[in-house]
Amino acid sequence: MRYAGNDGGNDAPVLAAHDVMFRYAGQAEPVLRGCSLEIAAGDRILLLGASGGGKSTLASILTGVRTPDSGLLLFRGLDRDTIGVDAWRRRVVAAPQFHENHVFTGALAFNLLMGRRWPPTPQDLKDAEALCHELGLGELVTRMPGGLFQIVGETGWQLSHGERSRLYLARALLQDADVVVLDESFAELDAPTLHRCLECATKRTPSLIVIAHP
Repeated sequence: MRYAGNDGGNDAPVLAAHDVMFRYAGQAEPVLRGCSLEIAAGDRILLLGASGGGKSTLASILTGVRTPDSGLLLFRGLDRDTIGVDAWRRRVVAAPQFHENHVFTGALAFNLLMGRRWPPTPQDLKDAEALCHELGLGELVTRMPGGLFQIVGETGWQLSHGERSRLYLARALLQDADVVVLDESFAELDAPTLHRCLECATKRTPSLIVIAHP
């Protein structure tokens, strides 16, 4: 499902996959076969499918975590070897599924900004705090004695499932990528919070792919 964005009519693909095939080691059948799609600036794409259908595998290929066995993957007309793996991963970013994501023992600010830069600039911290308020985490930041520099993680301040989900979302959004892939990012959220977070993600991303169950 594609929603047109305000990109001035520019339909040139930012990210394109052509006839991509991927098979996990030891499996006879590929999890993806003949997969093709184009993502233009301003697109908002909802990718629905049952568990095991290859949605998360496709996300890992689009973000450069996995390499397809065959087919062509292009960012603004250039392949990953030309752009470089690090540059590709800066431009196409994902928030992985909840069980594949992590809160690292360290400052909340580090967990938010680790994909952007560390140590942060004053503007980085300002952006992180503003985004926390947009996602409904402002009360959490205010409540924690250390604010953005409160230690979280296994030996620190414990975050609820919903707070962790929004931290993962914020971490992806703060990287200022061209394409953001949200893999089941809203599954742990109640309906009002989901609506708030989806609205924030839609507003803040040049191009967005949301992966969800039907």
